[in-house]
Formats: sequence, C-alpha cells, structure tokens
Amino acid sequence: QDPRKLLFATVPGLTGVIMVLVLFLMCTASTYAIRVSNYDIFWYTHNLFFVFYMLLMLHVSGGVLKYQTNLEEHPPGCFNPNKTLRQNMTVPKAFEELFPHYTAEPFPENLPVPEPLVQNNFMRICSEEPKFQSHFPETWFWISGPLCLYCVERLYRYIRSNKPVTITSVISHPSNVLEVRMVKDDFKARPGQYVILHCPRVSTLESHPFTLTMCPTDTKATFGVHLKVVGDWTERFRDLLLLHSNQDAEILPIFQQRRYPKLYVDGPFGSPFEESLNYEVSLCVAGGIGVTPFASVLNTLLDGWKCYKLRRLYFIWVCRDIESFRWFADLLCMLHNKLWQENRPDYINIQLYLSQTDGIQKIIGEKYQALNSRLLIGRPRWKLLLDEIAKCNRR
Repeated sequence: QDPRKLLFATVPGLTGVIMVLVLFLMCTASTYAIRVSNYDIFWYTHNLFFVFYMLLMLHVSGGVLKYQTNLEEHPPGCFNPNKTLRQNMTVPKAFEELFPHYTAEPFPENLPVPEPLVQNNFMRICSEEPKFQSHFPETWFWISGPLCLYCVERLYRYIRSNKPVTITSVISHPSNVLEVRMVKDDFKARPGQYVILHCPRVSTLESHPFTLTMCPTDTKATFGVHLKVVGDWTERFRDLLLLHSNQDAEILPIFQQRRYPKLYVDGPFGSPFEESLNYEVSLCVAGGIGVTPFASVLNTLLDGWKCYKLRRLYFIWVCRDIESFRWFADLLCMLHNKLWQENRPDYINIQLYLSQTDGIQKIIGEKYQALNSRLLIGRPRWKLLLDEIAKCNRR
C-alpha cells in the first residue's frame, strides 16, 4: 500500500495527523513563557484533550493494522515462483543452479519441490497469496469507560453549580487582594477545602480554583474566598466586582445585587489541609497569599475549638511587605483574644516574619498590638524553630 495514500486519504491517517497537531499545540502552550504571557492560550488549547480522545477512538476504525490469516499456506519468507516470474524479478541463485534452462513461463503446479532445497531450508514454496485481515479495534474498550465516567462527573458538577451564588460583600485588601463573601443554598464545606469560581462575563469557558477562607457553619451560611490579582482573569473579575463600589468594603443591599456579575461556584473539593484539625499538634507554614487554606482553619477555631482533637497550633506566616499581614490581621487578633479570655493562651502560637524591610516596622493600628509583639524581621531559622517545637512537644 502507498504510505502517502494511507497518511492523507484514510481515516487513520488523517486522524493521526490531527492528533499529532493537537498534541503539539497542547505541549507548546504548556511552556512557561506562554502560560505567563497569555494564560488563555494555555487554557483553551488544553480543552482540546476531548477532541484528541474522540479522534483516538476513530483512529482504529480504518483497520490499518492487520494480521495474516493463512500462515500455513503462505509462511513468512516463502517464495512464490508464479508471482516472481510475472513481475520479471530476478530468480534466486539456488533456482538458477538447479534449473539452468529455466524460462519465463508459469511454474508447473505439479512439479515436486527439489529435495536439496527443502533439506537445506534455503527457500519455502508458497501455495497461495498471503491474506490479511484487520485487527478488531480495542482502543474504545480502554478509553470509553474512563471517558464516560468523566462525562458523568462533568454533568454532575454542572447540575451542582448551575445556580448562581448571592454575593453579600466585596472587600478590597492591601497588596491587590480581593475578598468575596457569598451565600448559596445547601452549601456545606470543611476547613481547608477549595471551590472553583466561574464568571461568564469574565470568560465563557475559563474557571479557577480558590481556597475557602471562610466556611459555612451551623450559625452562619456565609462562605468566602481571598484572591490575589495577578493575571488577566483576576483583573477583569476585580473590575467587574468593584465597578459600582467606591469603598473598600461594601455590604450589598437587595436592590444593588443585580449590578454584580453572575458567579457560579463548583465544589467544595478536598485537600490535605483538612487534616489540620485531626492532630493534637499542627504546624502551619504559609507564604504570602498561600495563607488562605489556614484562614478557614482559624475561622473555624474562632467559632469553637473544644470539639476538635487539636490542642496546639503553630502558625508561621512569611510575607514580603507589612501590608500583606493586614489581610487576616483582624481574624488573628480576634482568635488570640478569644483564647486568652478562655484561659488557653498556649493553644495557638503565632509567628509573623517580614522578609523584606528597610527597618523596624509595625502593623498599623492599636488593635494589632498582639501581632506587633509576634512580628519578626527576616526569614525563619528553620533548624532552630523545628528543634524548639520538637522540644516542647515530645512524642
């Protein structure tokens, strides 16, 4: 068969070429340079994976891979004299020596095979032409099951997140951090879990995960996320939320809620941070906006800590600028004061590290005195820090 015809004029050939192009696009769009310069390219090209799997199931339908059905009548490497003479091919030397007056006529079918030829295994004579049959396609057997599970899961997630949430407040924090508080019917989550936000006015297909910094409890149904404005999606999302807000914090009246874009929440989804409350001693280390998973843990402890196994929490937070600590300064102070009033000052050990500074700085405000005494300049000295924690919590 002509390989050019197979490549460009058959289903396996065309689907194979398209699959190679799809993989090339996905791989090149995954590079760091493209992800940083234009995240949308990376996101949309990766959604071509569904096209790739559909093509992969069609790829085997043409039956290019075949197996031989008549191995006994036409064993591999055998010699067919009739076909050889018809095609004016060169006669093997073994036949030239045995039949010097060999003419270009059809090989007699009743002529016995020369005995020396069979004994020495020089050549085997074919009794018929080779016959091939396509393999039964098996790719669908391995792909269809996981693909159906994926489609069912996507359908379930779509049904679960098809109702928009009600935004109750939008708060702008220092260092380009935005806090969004929401309410949704029958929404339950545990500390440390995350949700996926989808705003159609920002992007039709694009959605992003954010860790919950406030989980709904028995007393309140509000949950919230903190997001740092670092890319085009978060920039457009911030502009839409703060379009009609001239203040840093805004509690929305009923008649103003329609001004805000529709926001859909999918989740919650689990993460390792859920285990923070299941140990007697937990060490939480955060850098910058990476503090968000622990914020939900601290919010949960603010509602009540006696029902959990946790008896001591070490909280270490490293930031570059002093303003970053104000994201959760109120929460840390409220938790600190609550534990002091309940005679458990050792329940939480807070250490704040300011990695970049020109001199001694303090968190602004008299109400943050509890944090000012726990503010350290520089980076943590991990060996000394971990040795001290191990000494205080043997076994």
